[in-house]
Amino acid sequence: MEKETLDIFKYGDKVLASQSIEIKNIDENLINLSKNMIKTMCFSNGIGLAAPQIGKLIQLVVIDLTVGEYPDEVLTLINPQILESLGKETDSEGCLSFPGVTLDINRKTKIYLKAIDLNGNEIAREFTDFKARVIQHEIDHLKGILIIDRISSLKKELTKKKIKKLKLNGEW
Repeated sequence: MEKETLDIFKYGDKVLASQSIEIKNIDENLINLSKNMIKTMCFSNGIGLAAPQIGKLIQLVVIDLTVGEYPDEVLTLINPQILESLGKETDSEGCLSFPGVTLDINRKTKIYLKAIDLNGNEIAREFTDFKARVIQHEIDHLKGILIIDRISSLKKELTKKKIKKLKLNGEW
């Protein structure tokens, strides 16, 4: 089967505000979906993509901080859960569902994560700094939480105005 890029849903699509369901079975369809998500993420110059962003309400995320440069570095997480988190840091975040928008978001600097890989093996690992930030961002998508949900109401209104302007300019 030829890998294909998928459509990425943007802010305003209801699927992005919905809860994802736990994956019970790892099959060929799921493996192919994850490969297509990785291709889509890299094609879009992204470093993370969650299944809801492509319209699938399942707990699947792919992360690649190398943007396709080192395929062995790709992290595929099924049913990821943050068991513990420490520290606090504010940094700028973008999102493939918010093209042209970056927002300052508070995140934990260290997380302890439990998930399943594509082979059905449990992953239990600690992640820190930027990778921890990206994982938290993608897990938020699985819960229907977007970066715009993590900012003040004033910043939210300003961001909505910016999005409206991007749409008018055909940049959205």
